[in-house]
Amino acid sequence: MSKAIFNKVKGADLELKEKVVSINRVVKTTKGGRTFSFSALVVVGNEKGVVGHGLGKAKEVQEAITKGIEDAKKNLIKVPIMHGTIPHDQLAKEGAAKVFIRPAAHGTGVIAGGSMRAVLESAGITDVLSKNLGSANPHNVVKATVKALALLREPITIAKTRNLKLSRVFNG
Repeated sequence: MSKAIFNKVKGADLELKEKVVSINRVVKTTKGGRTFSFSALVVVGNEKGVVGHGLGKAKEVQEAITKGIEDAKKNLIKVPIMHGTIPHDQLAKEGAAKVFIRPAAHGTGVIAGGSMRAVLESAGITDVLSKNLGSANPHNVVKATVKALALLREPITIAKTRNLKLSRVFNG
């Protein structure tokens, strides 16, 4: 598969909401005892089609979350949302995690697992069916979900590239 063109977004003027997906405690044993540090996986989004993820590491939990939010603001992408759902099915893979997302009818809600749900809700998607087909590692699931959302294309752009009318590409 060819390399995806991610539609990057500048995060300075957006009102972003953050969600902490996972916090991991890391213990390093040294001669003088144990040293604890934390890593936090954070997803940010404005619930209107912009989403990003980040990882922060620090000696304290709150500091790790803050670093994760700053990292997530650097990795924002624009997601095409149509009538509260996505335009088409998409499969994406990151490491051993495979993610499948499919559009759903209005009123279905977000049918997704924990890590995937955080990304989809932060993006502003209200109706979607999704399935995690591989590893349940939150880091790879979040990355695969963001990758799947970045690979989505709007019907208008598809119609223009194929020189077709919009009604031939999308019936909605």
